[in-house]
Amino acid sequence: MSQQRKLIGNSASMLLNRLTQGIATFVLSAAIARTLGAYALGQYLLAISYYYIFVSITSQGFKTLFTREIARDPDATPVYLVSGTLLQLLVSLVGYAAMVVIIYLLPYSRDTSILCCVIGFTAIPFALSNITESIFQAREQMHSIALATVPVYILRLIVMLWMMQTRHQIIDVGIILVISETLILAIEWLMLVKIVPPQWQIDRDFMWNIIKTAKTLFATEGLGMIAAKIDVLILSLLGSEVLIGLYGSVMQLLQPYTIVSNSLNLAAFPRMSKAVDLGRDIQRQEAENTIITLLCIGLPFSIGTIFYGKDLLLLIYQNRDFSQAAVILNLMCISMTIATFSQTFGYVLIANGLEKFNLIEVAITTTVGGLSGIFFITKYQLMGAVFMSLIMATTNFSVLGAAVHQRIFPLRILRILRLPLLISGLMAIVFLLLQTMQLNFLLTLSLAVCAYAILVAAVMVHELGGIDRVRQSIVNLRS
Repeated sequence: MSQQRKLIGNSASMLLNRLTQGIATFVLSAAIARTLGAYALGQYLLAISYYYIFVSITSQGFKTLFTREIARDPDATPVYLVSGTLLQLLVSLVGYAAMVVIIYLLPYSRDTSILCCVIGFTAIPFALSNITESIFQAREQMHSIALATVPVYILRLIVMLWMMQTRHQIIDVGIILVISETLILAIEWLMLVKIVPPQWQIDRDFMWNIIKTAKTLFATEGLGMIAAKIDVLILSLLGSEVLIGLYGSVMQLLQPYTIVSNSLNLAAFPRMSKAVDLGRDIQRQEAENTIITLLCIGLPFSIGTIFYGKDLLLLIYQNRDFSQAAVILNLMCISMTIATFSQTFGYVLIANGLEKFNLIEVAITTTVGGLSGIFFITKYQLMGAVFMSLIMATTNFSVLGAAVHQRIFPLRILRILRLPLLISGLMAIVFLLLQTMQLNFLLTLSLAVCAYAILVAAVMVHELGGIDRVRQSIVNLRS
């Protein structure tokens, strides 16, 4: 029962951290669109895309590897903290220099290039904080990550909103981003050295072995992020910052779900790694439960966008130019649903030491996405990016799903889909009833959220065996 309580606590902490980050990003994007316009939003989203690409290339491989290895061998933590941090710093500096060269070689405007370089510098403190967070995550102390990050995210958002209201430019937003990530790094180090005394010596053999071990994860994470952002990159080269702004407005609406998905998978990853020695049935149950939980959130949202997507875009961005992206939102929800499976598949493969299949997948997906993107975006512009996203999501799902099915375990599809489809069907009825009432959209949205909460609670109580069984489970959890 203590393990169950720990999993719930860690999931809640990761969810709080990621959700706060997602909401802050969402609010910031909406504020940029309202205050500075679609062009500035496109600049910001392009710069953030380069930041995510290079931080993934230079650090996410280390974070995944460190989390897995420290979870298996906690006594090695001080070595990972000191030598791992130094290695991460060196790799990050090389990566940032490469990013600056690439940005200035591409045909962007001067102000866009400067913004990309400023926000890209954030990759260095963020990458270093990934080392501390991997240690917290491996020790299943995710609450420490939330304590260090959530207050800074909130303060950062407040400062950025104030600066935009006082006629500051988008470049100032980038500077604040760099400062805030540096502050998070300092806070996490202060928290960590209290529980993990550093060994102030450099282990060169360790660093070299880490590079050799992490090379597949580096390639996987880097290519994976390029695949995730290739739509924005191709739009920036074949389209314009305005098109990126319109496309990004849809992606930001999906950001909260993406944050929830990442959080649940990250919280489950240490348990997946430990369950490798306990049997594949345990791993399968962990993976299936994660997918079920996410689909119970994502599918009803997708149904809702069919009925109210245009109203939602108009509410958030308060600009009728953005409401024309409603069809794009509906189609992107399909990609989001497919990605729910793919992300969990990726973590299952890494937990089993089969990350080579992740590398194969991202290579195939990036190639397919790049070629299809050039064709579709050149011909259809904004809608072409959506077609590319659907093709990439399907490719991603097919390759990873086949690897998991053949090498680890087959999924029980009927078990996975039963609850999400039940909740989604009931919510579709709710949306139909609300449409007939023709209420104010804010009131409609509030009623839909309440109805969803009641339906989920009722279905979960039924699945757990009734109110008495749930009450007993809560009593056992507290004890």
